[in-house]
Amino acid sequence: QLSLKIGVGTTGFGVFFILFGILLYFDSVLLAFGNLLFLTGLLFIIGLRKTFSFFFQRHKLKGTSFFLGGVVIVLLRWPLLGMVLETYGFLSLFKGFFPVIFGFLGNASNIPFLSALFQRLQGTRSMV
Repeated sequence: QLSLKIGVGTTGFGVFFILFGILLYFDSVLLAFGNLLFLTGLLFIIGLRKTFSFFFQRHKLKGTSFFLGGVVIVLLRWPLLGMVLETYGFLSLFKGFFPVIFGFLGNASNIPFLSALFQRLQGTRSMV
């Protein structure tokens, strides 16, 4: 239970630092710190074995290489290129989750236009 709380907090701070780094015109230090916190929080939330089994599945190796390559590029202080690579890798890794997320948002929102938009996006299989 404690590791889950630590993981959620660490992941939240990681997302905050990534967004703050983007807001400050791709500040490489904030982006690098956010990436490290995000990955550490992910390890705390789902565990080391499940994290490695998720990232290193055969059909997800391209997305993993782009995502982790982008993290390395950001750590080497090339923030814009690194974030482009990370974004492509993130979309490639999590493209199976997007229809579920859009379906949930479509059911949860009471705004007619957004509900119809999320329902339409739920039907698509791939965002990439």
